[in-house]
Amino acid sequence: MPTTVPAMLEGYASTRPPHTVQSSRRAQAPHTEGSTMTATIAFLGTGSMNGSIAAGLLAAGHDPAHIRATVRSEESRAALAQRLGDKVEIITTGGEADGNHKATAHADVVLLGVKPYGIVELARDIAPALAPNAVVVSVAAGVTLETLAECLPAGQPIVRCMPNTPSSVGKGVLAISTTDSVKDEQKKLVEEVLGTVGLVVEVREDQMDAVTAVSGSGPAYAFLLAEAMAAAGEKLGLDADTALKLASATVAGAGFLLDTNPDAPALRRAVTSPNGTTERALNTFVDGGLFQLTEQAMRACAERSAEMSQLYTADGD
Repeated sequence: MPTTVPAMLEGYASTRPPHTVQSSRRAQAPHTEGSTMTATIAFLGTGSMNGSIAAGLLAAGHDPAHIRATVRSEESRAALAQRLGDKVEIITTGGEADGNHKATAHADVVLLGVKPYGIVELARDIAPALAPNAVVVSVAAGVTLETLAECLPAGQPIVRCMPNTPSSVGKGVLAISTTDSVKDEQKKLVEEVLGTVGLVVEVREDQMDAVTAVSGSGPAYAFLLAEAMAAAGEKLGLDADTALKLASATVAGAGFLLDTNPDAPALRRAVTSPNGTTERALNTFVDGGLFQLTEQAMRACAERSAEMSQLYTADGD
């Protein structure tokens, strides 16, 4: 007899380790003077992720005069100016050798958004320009707090952040870990900055590989599910365009429901009638090993994340 969904889920849940996330919350509206944050925020390497956070800050009412951003080329500067407006100071590092220093000077929060292989060099470069109480935030995958600390002045407040791509539409998940030198008010400021693009979750740094497996790479799992649903729809007789539209909109709509009510089991039960079509499909997923395969895939992701953190070190740059 096939295993039913409720029975399978109960058995699987009993094998899971205790929940260990330290805290999570949607960041509240930023500290304001009137309707504008007064902290100075510097974005070094303002690509997709840093650009999304900067745009989120502006949408939350941050004074553009208190935002600085660096890019490598004039082409990138023009594109970013179109996105952020002409009141944000955008510095082209290809044209100014000390561009990152200029953006960093007197900043309250400095977000490092370059690729992981460039983080060590960038951190070392800006170290002399940092104010002692400036919080350095890295959004680069695989770069540990220890590596960052070795490149920056002793005692510099440092935050490691693992965001995900839905941050670009304000629906991201951004996990953070901090050094002991980060004070409560500094952490709150960082949470408010990052919270403009999604849910901010604090975890221990030794949980970052698991975070990468769940939320960092997680959006791709949902996209793959949409692909698989669309492909199956074609085999059931739908044309490719219709199948893709149905699958994509369904996954997106389910995500919206989860955003309003994060109780996934309750949402699943609400659409699963006994002995109905949905139950038949879900039982087939379970009997096919969906939960085991998902765990295997996420373990592989976490292991690769751990491997990457060994690549980007202060000694191996």
